[in-house]
Amino acid sequence: MRPGLKQQFLDRWTKYFPGAELPLAFYYTDDPGEVELFRTADSHCVIGDIYSVRQGRSLSFDTKSVTCFGGKRYLGFSTALMPNFEYFLSCGIPGKLEGERYKKTPELVKELLKHVPEFTAPHKFVVFKRWDMLQEQDQPQVVIFFARPDVVSGLFTLANFDEPTNQAVFCPMGAGCATIIQYPMLEAESGHPRAVLGMFDVSARPAVDASSMTFSIPIAKFERMVDDMDESFLITESWNKVKSRIRRAE
Repeated sequence: MRPGLKQQFLDRWTKYFPGAELPLAFYYTDDPGEVELFRTADSHCVIGDIYSVRQGRSLSFDTKSVTCFGGKRYLGFSTALMPNFEYFLSCGIPGKLEGERYKKTPELVKELLKHVPEFTAPHKFVVFKRWDMLQEQDQPQVVIFFARPDVVSGLFTLANFDEPTNQAVFCPMGAGCATIIQYPMLEAESGHPRAVLGMFDVSARPAVDASSMTFSIPIAKFERMVDDMDESFLITESWNKVKSRIRRAE
């Protein structure tokens, strides 16, 4: 991690987003060190699993930590899809498989899959830590905010602050874990990384607060955003009005 970045962000976050929840960060590694390895015998959702990370518990995951087909795929531990996925995402199969009905027909799902990118985990483990739990030797690759609309508004505007276009934030349709892990990692590998707005996945919504969305930022983009805070709209009276509401809400 860039020297001083951890405290620089903490100071500016407290100043401009008082009381708002701290973000998480994650990185892939072959050696998670002393970070607890997540294990469960139950079927579960990664979004729910990392809730405790938001409370300050650091966790690592490998392919055995994730039982969900989607979770394995979007964390990069597998490229496999569940059987009959095109029916699962659409109308289902009567008497055999309940469909999520997120796409109108199986044919639309098949067409979608031609354009959906794949992501392969670069190492054996992925480690999640709350921002204040990071160590200087950690190398976070993506920063994830679970945030209310006012906070998302600030992050969205800041993400566009140093860009010549209005497209600095990407909002793909996908599973909750895809929008906080797979897509931000793919953006991190691009020449011009964007932030990713997510958690529109109806299946994952019960695992987060009713008022929360996610805003995930590749670390290179995040560093620029932190550097820009003190000269951006965050110092204006317009933001002060929003900031007062953030303070009251939190």
